[in-house]
Amino acid sequence: MTDANENDLILVAGAGGFIGGHLVAELRRRGHRRIRAADLKPLSDWYQTFDDVDNRQLDLRDRSACTEAAASAAAIFNLACDMGGMGFIETHKAECMLSVLINTHLLMAARDARCRRYFYSSSACVYAADKQTRNDMPPLKESDAYPAMPEDGYGWEKLFSERMCRHFREDFGLVTRIARYHNVYGPHGTFEGGREKAPAAICRKVIAAKLSGAKEIEVWGDGEQSRSFTYIDDCLEGTLNLMASDVIEPINIGSDELVTINQLTEMVEDIAGVKFTRRYNLGAPKGVRGRCSDNTLVSQKLGWAPSIRLRDGLEHTYRWIYDQMQLPASTRRVYA
Repeated sequence: MTDANENDLILVAGAGGFIGGHLVAELRRRGHRRIRAADLKPLSDWYQTFDDVDNRQLDLRDRSACTEAAASAAAIFNLACDMGGMGFIETHKAECMLSVLINTHLLMAARDARCRRYFYSSSACVYAADKQTRNDMPPLKESDAYPAMPEDGYGWEKLFSERMCRHFREDFGLVTRIARYHNVYGPHGTFEGGREKAPAAICRKVIAAKLSGAKEIEVWGDGEQSRSFTYIDDCLEGTLNLMASDVIEPINIGSDELVTINQLTEMVEDIAGVKFTRRYNLGAPKGVRGRCSDNTLVSQKLGWAPSIRLRDGLEHTYRWIYDQMQLPASTRRVYA
């Protein structure tokens, strides 16, 4: 993964979340023996937990908590932030901005602990709004983040935190790596409660309608807004490849398979073997008109790019959400 060996301590911040939980699982699978996992949520609310991991409930907005989490760590993955799908980030801008405290304090703790390598999970929400005004816009290159006009709130926090990583590298010699994630989805993720992203939300709506016998589902916007969606396995592979590389600039980790929300809905309906009337909610949060990852740079720098087809990833995601929704309400775990 990096110059860290299996006996070096690795910190995963935000390990109670969707990507963080999967990352801890992947690090264990790859043979790493000393993993510290930190998250704000009580352990009972973590998406995935492992008994052989040093699991800690910590509020990483506080500098002292970051100091505790980073102690003796050879490598740090910072996946911790307050975020969700468009329904959350458009209505919780201040909460999203407060995540700047996590990265700032964790960078300081990493520097003081003499951490050898630091990963920051940024987002495609850093990209300039005027590059995303149509659903057929060209894919987003890394240079399209400037001149800056990111998603208000969440996007500004991510862009600022990217700069913090850069300056800690330049001023203090901390080796930093930055990935711009594009709509990561998959099993063991939020699918209800307001923080879910489009693939999980559409899966949930289709499953609920199928189980209840309803004839229609709600789709936010007109359904013609476009996105690319990145399956969790591709996200993990790209993250670990980037962490092990010598790439110092922010880089896209995202699928370049562009679809509209209507096309996404059709895929899920096909997986479910159903077809519903769509009720379009034009007043719902819908974000930019079009966003897709340009993978030219990641292919050049890492010799790799995401390859899992959306249909294949949706199959796994749909089956997992379906199983979760079949559980009795009293026993079903809430991912939020």
